[in-house]
Amino acid sequence: MNANSYDVVVVGGGAAGLSAAVALGRARRTVLVLDAGKPRNAPAHGVHNFLTRDGLAPADLQRLGAQEVVRYGGQVLRASAHGATRTEEGFTVQTDLGEFRSRRLVVATGLVDELPAVPGLAERWGRDVVHCPYCHGFEVADQAIGVVGANPLSSHGAWLFRQWSADLVYFTHTGPQLPAERREELLARGVRIVDGEIAEVVTKDDVLTGVRLADGTVVDRQALVVSAPVRVSSPVLDALGLAKEPVVLLGTEIGDRYPSGPGGTTSVPGLHLAGNVTDPQAQVVTAAGAGLMAGAAVNADLIAAETAAAVQAFRRR
Repeated sequence: MNANSYDVVVVGGGAAGLSAAVALGRARRTVLVLDAGKPRNAPAHGVHNFLTRDGLAPADLQRLGAQEVVRYGGQVLRASAHGATRTEEGFTVQTDLGEFRSRRLVVATGLVDELPAVPGLAERWGRDVVHCPYCHGFEVADQAIGVVGANPLSSHGAWLFRQWSADLVYFTHTGPQLPAERREELLARGVRIVDGEIAEVVTKDDVLTGVRLADGTVVDRQALVVSAPVRVSSPVLDALGLAKEPVVLLGTEIGDRYPSGPGGTTSVPGLHLAGNVTDPQAQVVTAAGAGLMAGAAVNADLIAAETAAAVQAFRRR
């Protein structure tokens, strides 16, 4: 095999991509991981709900994962992929460090959260501004929590986070009017509903202390919950002609994804997906599991191709 040529190139160096690469390395495939170094969970203090790894810093999880890839003969390269083309042999991936060829391709590039345009909010994202109760609920338990009404799913976030704290405020902000049934449910569980748009997030000594409403009122809070729409964007997948589709949760469109089937298969032969790029709700542990399944599916696909070639050669004897 030529230099810069591999059995599999994996685009994305998070839990999904690294897990796929480990599975492929253990299957004795040559594999290259291209990591742009911009993980979605970088601001978070720790990864949660990952058995035996709970609380581990995201950067440490990636470092350990990359070490495992290398242990099984793979390579991890800090590079950004900006395009790809189909070839007779498989794929050519264009990056800021040149081109890399592969027989199969796995894309695990994650997604981006579209945060509300509230001054001071983005700077707290992943710290004391959170989105997922199962990712962060235990860490903010019993604190004074505010839920920002930004879309139809925001009230569902308040409905969930009540499990972790009795001191909960739902800020209607720019969200839609609360359905009567949901309003009654929140009030019945002691959730305070505050009308009015949030003008800014208030902090002191790099700690969130509350929100200031448009009328100047400050409501003390220690943590905020934001149900942000999620968007995927991959120049590699766009170049290969894979179209996005909307993601709907509880009757509300929450973003988009690149579709895939079992093992991350796609409409492009030899192209597999794993993690948030195709499953926006995947947490770190489920993204890692999807990476494993994608790696196994890719290896089986390669075995099928190699077996078919061997059979043809055998018949020509």
